[in-house]
Amino acid sequence: MDAIAVITGQMAPLPRANVDTDAIIPKQFLKRVERSGFGPFLFYEWAYDEEGELIPDFVLNQPEYATAEILVSGPNFGSGSSREHAPWSIEDRGFKAVIAPSFADIFYNNCINIGLLPVVLTDEEVATLTQIAEDPDNLVTIDLEEQTVTTIGFAAHFDIDAFAKHRLRNGLDNIALTLEHGAAIDSYEGSRASFKPTLA
Repeated sequence: MDAIAVITGQMAPLPRANVDTDAIIPKQFLKRVERSGFGPFLFYEWAYDEEGELIPDFVLNQPEYATAEILVSGPNFGSGSSREHAPWSIEDRGFKAVIAPSFADIFYNNCINIGLLPVVLTDEEVATLTQIAEDPDNLVTIDLEEQTVTTIGFAAHFDIDAFAKHRLRNGLDNIALTLEHGAAIDSYEGSRASFKPTLA
């Protein structure tokens, strides 16, 4: 996954509380084994009517937000099932970060695992950013090193676990984390009796 330092981009407002993973990516689209290809089905039941036609009023269907890279939403974002497809679909749609007052724990960790930055701010701060995001010409900067979110007339600090920050700054997914210990793994494998199973 890509390392994150500073993300600067347009925000898209989605001021809804308790957005669960089935709303993010409905179960009927969980048939792919790849991480790609889920973006077109993001928030499908909000984005399309019963005939499969786009709902123009839905924020992500508006051409002004076609290139948005930061999603701003309400509390308890990503609740429900633990499906990894939820952050996959957000990332595949082009988002690099999600800002909310709170996240479901499993969803939050699934974001970290793929390099999608989850940012927790206060209710008041998110409300301000949501209002700013209603102007499609908005631009916001998230600095992971400084742990800040800034835009014209707004600045906020966010907390993030040190290990999660290390992973995101260095682009380390679970496989890359394991490979960081390659020398120790090789040493251990070399010390095992030859008749025992190896990782090779």
